[in-house]
Amino acid sequence: MKREKHIGFRIDNELHRKMVYIAEYEGRSLTWQMVHLMQDCVRRFEKEHGPIGLPDQEQ
Repeated sequence: MKREKHIGFRIDNELHRKMVYIAEYEGRSLTWQMVHLMQDCVRRFEKEHGPIGLPDQEQ
């Protein structure tokens, strides 16, 4: 069974409020905005450096 990972991190109030604003502007929740940004980061990295090879086992 594939399990989703939970990530918790702290950011300052101003950055949080700005990220919520951007997420709402783009029609996403803050969580989905963060996922979108992480996916975009991975796409850009792999475009420049090639696919990231991961072991078959889940972490």
